[in-house]
Amino acid sequence: MFHQKFAAAALLAVGVAATSPVFAEGTNPPSVVIVHGAFADGSDWAKVIPLLQAKGVKVQAVQNGLNSLADDVAATRRAIDNQPGKVVLVGHSWGGTVITEAGANDKVSALVYVAAFAPDAGQSTAEAGKGFPPSPGIAKLVADVDGYLSLPEAALASDFAPDVPAAQARVMAATQGPIKASAFGEKTTVAAWQSKPSWYIVSEQDRMIQPDLERAMAKKIGARVTSLPTSHVPQESRPSEVAKVILDAVHTVEAQQQ
Repeated sequence: MFHQKFAAAALLAVGVAATSPVFAEGTNPPSVVIVHGAFADGSDWAKVIPLLQAKGVKVQAVQNGLNSLADDVAATRRAIDNQPGKVVLVGHSWGGTVITEAGANDKVSALVYVAAFAPDAGQSTAEAGKGFPPSPGIAKLVADVDGYLSLPEAALASDFAPDVPAAQARVMAATQGPIKASAFGEKTTVAAWQSKPSWYIVSEQDRMIQPDLERAMAKKIGARVTSLPTSHVPQESRPSEVAKVILDAVHTVEAQQQ
C-alpha cells in the first residue's frame, strides 16, 4: 500500500512538473500558507503540499481550531508572520472567510480560494450565501451539546467528498474538525480581495456550497477562475490541478518581485 501511494504521488508530481518550472536556487518565491475549512484539518491538503514542495515552494498548513473566526484568523496571521517573505494565501471553504480577513497583511501578495466563501467586508459567512438555496450537505450537519457542527460519516462520503475512494472518505470523517456553529455568523472587518489579486477554483459538483454561489463570489471578487468537475474537495480528488492554480499565483507574485 505504501508503494502504491508513493507511486501515485510521484505521478502527480510529474504531472505538475510538466506544466510549471521548478524555482531555481537563489530565487525567492513566495511561501504558500494554506487554511483548511470546516469538517477538516490540515491533512486535507496532504496531496497538494508535496506537489508544491517539489517545485521548491515553502508551504505551511494552518491548523484551525474552528472555534471562531477571530481564533482562526489569529492562527493564520501567525503562520503568515513566520514566513520569510511574501505569501500566497490559500483558503478552502470556511478557510475562504479566514483568508478574506487575514489576507489584509502586507506580506500577503495573492489569494487563492478553493470552493471557498469570499465574503465582503462587514459580512459573515452565512450572509455570503444569502439568495442561494441551501446545499444538500448542509441539511445533514449534526450539532453536539456544545454547539459544534460535524458531518456524519455517511454524509461526508455522499456530500463532502463523494469523488474520493470510500476508505479515504472514512479517514476524512475520522479526522474532520467540528466547527462552532456561531462562527458562521461572525462578520469580517476587511475584505483582502479588494486590494489583492485572487484566484478561484469552482467545484462544479459541490454539495456543500452551491456551485452557482461559488461562481457568483468568484465574479464578485474579480478572480481568475478555474472550474473543475469535482466535489467540495478538489484538493483531494484533483490535487495536481489545484496545485497548478496555486503555482500560477506563486509564479505571478514571483515575477512581480523581479
